[in-house]
Amino acid sequence: MRLKNKKIIQLVSNDFEDLELWYPVMRLREEGAIVDIVGEKAEEEYVGKYGVPVTSDKAFDTINPDDYDAILVPGGWSPDKLRRYDSIITMVRKMNEQNKAIGQVCHAGWVLISADILKGKRVTSTPGIKDDMINAGSTWVNEPVTVDGNIISSRRPPDLPDYMREFISVLEKQS
Repeated sequence: MRLKNKKIIQLVSNDFEDLELWYPVMRLREEGAIVDIVGEKAEEEYVGKYGVPVTSDKAFDTINPDDYDAILVPGGWSPDKLRRYDSIITMVRKMNEQNKAIGQVCHAGWVLISADILKGKRVTSTPGIKDDMINAGSTWVNEPVTVDGNIISSRRPPDLPDYMREFISVLEKQS
């Protein structure tokens, strides 16, 4: 139980990439972490791109990022929706300022772009948003996982084992 007592926000909205949400949640819970599924509304069902549902535990506007150690942004089409909420952008910026782990996979980079936290960072993503990541001031690399300080980024579902290994490692090192 390497992550006992660690608290993590898993953001959600409809059209998330099913594996990019569920695989990290399961891995982190296996390591003893508390993972709260956080959506626009609490106790709301959201459906992934491939039809796998998830019910949110809490709502964006009701949580305090100070109470958490990390945040995960799933891929799929949900990042394009998530980045439209001021509360999400504020949450991601605050967690970045506090040097807390921020995990992003696939299209999730859009949320970090909107939060304006990628300047000077080395990151990866799905190649489909490579130009967006570069235009946000980052150095984009085509690797399964990239860690630059508190930002852990990955490309797509086949890279999830590498992504979670690095995300867990970063969390273990946080005090």
